[in-house]
Amino acid sequence: MTFRTPSDTDHPEHTHQHGAAAHSVAYQLLEAIRHCEQRGTRLTPIRQHVLTLLLESGRSLKAYELLEAMKQLYPQAKPPTVYRALDFLVEEGLIHRLDAVNAWTACQDVSGHHHDLLIVCTRCGKVAELSAPLISHQLQDMIQAAGFIQTTSETELRAMCTNCSQKQDETPAAP
Repeated sequence: MTFRTPSDTDHPEHTHQHGAAAHSVAYQLLEAIRHCEQRGTRLTPIRQHVLTLLLESGRSLKAYELLEAMKQLYPQAKPPTVYRALDFLVEEGLIHRLDAVNAWTACQDVSGHHHDLLIVCTRCGKVAELSAPLISHQLQDMIQAAGFIQTTSETELRAMCTNCSQKQDETPAAP
């Protein structure tokens, strides 16, 4: 199983860097632009701004949170502007749509390494990307055995991150 967060160090399973510099927003934007150029698409300024907001946030964001942030640079921005950018970024594999929390998060690895499990903190929106082919295949077999067909390539798991769990444990009980 391969675990990915922006702070991982280099490891042999991949051919790309995982150091802090490799995951700076500027580096990830350049990688996203290259990715789009290779696919014959274009990362327009609005799409780039939405991606930047997601990369800088360090967590998942809802569409209206993105819209409010967009209005600082694009005062006339409307919901369709954000949704069109989000649709494009999902299609290009640059972000993930998180149905569990009705939000989006930047893919931390735009070089194409597939992450089939997304763990979403339902409290703060933090997301961890996992690559666990064995678990994914077992899950797919179980889904088929139950008479269903998996319709997405990613599985979302709702959880609580360690920070939120510790904060919850530290909260005094009401009298």
